[in-house]
Parts: sequence; structure tokens; C-alpha cells
Amino acid sequence: MGSTSTSGAEASSEDNVYRQTNSRHQFVKWVLVDGDRMFLTIGGSVALFGLFLLLHLFGVVAFTNDDSITRMASGMIAGTFSLVTLVVSVNQLILSEEFTPAGEFRDRRGSVLEFRQDVAAATGVPAAPAEPTRLLELIATDIRQRAGVLADAVDDNDNEEYRDQIVHYAASVTDSAEQIDETLSSAEVNTLDALSAAVEYDDLRQLYAARHFRNEAPALSAETSQAFDELIETLQLFSTAQEQFKTIYLQRELTRFSQLTIYCGVPAVLASVLIALLHGATGGTTITPAYLPYVTSLLATVVFVPLILLGSYILRTATLTRRTAAVGPLLPQKDHSEGSFAVSYGEE
Repeated sequence: MGSTSTSGAEASSEDNVYRQTNSRHQFVKWVLVDGDRMFLTIGGSVALFGLFLLLHLFGVVAFTNDDSITRMASGMIAGTFSLVTLVVSVNQLILSEEFTPAGEFRDRRGSVLEFRQDVAAATGVPAAPAEPTRLLELIATDIRQRAGVLADAVDDNDNEEYRDQIVHYAASVTDSAEQIDETLSSAEVNTLDALSAAVEYDDLRQLYAARHFRNEAPALSAETSQAFDELIETLQLFSTAQEQFKTIYLQRELTRFSQLTIYCGVPAVLASVLIALLHGATGGTTITPAYLPYVTSLLATVVFVPLILLGSYILRTATLTRRTAAVGPLLPQKDHSEGSFAVSYGEE
């Protein structure tokens, strides 16, 4: 009886640890990728305003030294101008990619049309969907079907160990494709949800494993060899679609960030000027001293809004870029906890 209670307590403790770990993972993922950037910016600004007030409450910041605050306001003005200038430069860099000669534009358009034709031919549809979400969903569905065909085709292989490896590999590919298919087929999925699901899909590792198993096979029938080739082709199409989708999304995201920085940059400069004027008057501050900490804290928060906005957008773009920073299956170990980029031989 005692051992049963102990086992139940251990299982409950493990469940609690798993839920806590999963909750932390979901929160970090929301902050880095899924969360609304404006919501994060507003939340960060409110937290900063509260921090200023707490520092004043505990006597860390007094807001009484007019010379120091005036010098700080001057630095804020210079820093805000520098940040806005940097963002405008980034926006110009993005726009420069859109200004292409006719010949280069035709080559780019021809590459996109050729890719869409390859998707249509591989999946057996009259035309590939124009919407990126539906395109990814179509390819994911085809991956699941190709994996099932591979599992059925390998049944005639005489090597039992190799056959078990392929069946296990095909099952893992099917499970991954079903998960992303369910996400993309949801009626409420938006562009970011689709991109996040596509980035999470480990197509490069699956592509590497498929080529490895195909080349290391002791013997392959014509049907199994064809099943491998078709699965590899579809995984390559998914990688291409993922990269194209990511590029278009990040271009739009950075353009939106540039607009918001201009919108926030002008009030930030004005707030810096107001801080300097409030504390730079000859006869002292121009408002009641009791309200001075609140007014100065609010104006300082407005000054930092462009920086908070920058941080929120950079978190998302850097995370998405880092997770897809590879061309083909040449992906190094991402983190110590994620293991090496290798194929397991017959291990569950």
C-alpha cells in the first residue's frame, strides 16, 4: 500500500514538472514568435513606467537634479534620432530588393512559376494554391502520403532490421506531417501561425535521413527506390516553400516595423524635448514638484517605446531566421540539449 502511494506521488510530481516545463516553453515561444508585437511593446512600456515609479518610491531616483535630467534628455534625443535613422536604412535595404531590372524580374518570376509547376506535378493537382498557407498544407499532405507509400513498399525487403528502421522513420514522418497538416487546416490559422508551424517542422532532418537510408540500403526494389525518390522530392519542395514563405513574411514584417518606428519616433523626440524644457527652466521646474516624478517617468517611457518596439520585432525575426538558417541538410547542432544532427540506427 505504501509503495503504491509512493509511486502515485512520484507520477504526480513528474506530471507537475512536465506541465511546468511545457508552460515555460509555451510562454517563451509566445514571447519570441507567437505573441502580438504591439501587445508586447505596450506591455513592456507599462512595465518600464512602473519600474521608474518604483525606483522613485524606494529613493533610487529622485528627479530633483535638473542638470542630470537635462543631460539625459539630450542623450535621449540623439539616441532616438540614431535609432530612427537606422530603421530607415533597413527599410531602404528592403525596398532595394523590390527595384529590379526587367530581365532579373522575369528570372525571379520564372523561378516561382517553375516551382509552382513542380508542386502541382508532384501533388497531382491542376494548379498549386496561391495562398501560402494552403500551399504548405498541400505539400504536408503529400509528404504524409509519400511516407505511407514508402512504409508499404519496404515490406518486401529481406533485411528485417533495415525494414524496421524504414517503417519507424516513415511513421515519424507521418506523425510530423499530420501535426502540421492539422495546424494549417484550421479555419482560424493566420499567416504567422502557418509560418510558425512550417518553421517547427523538421524537414531538413527528415530529408537527410531519407537520403541516408536510401543510399545505405542493402538492396532496394524498384518500387521502394521510387518511393524514396518521391518522398525526397516532396520534402525538398516543402523546404523551398518554407523559405519563400519566410522571406515574404519577414519583408512585410520589417516594413511594418519601419512604419511603426517612425510613428513612435516622432513622439519620442518630442517627449525628450519636453523633459529638457521641464527641467531646464531658469526658475526651476515648470510643474508642481509632487507631479514631477510621474510626468518625467511617463515622458521617459515614451522615449523608450521605439527601443522596446525594436526589441520585440528583433526577437521574432531573429528567432525565425535562426531556426531556418540552413540551405539543405547541412544543419549543425542547434543546442546542447537538442542532440547532434545524425540518424539513429534502429533506436526508438
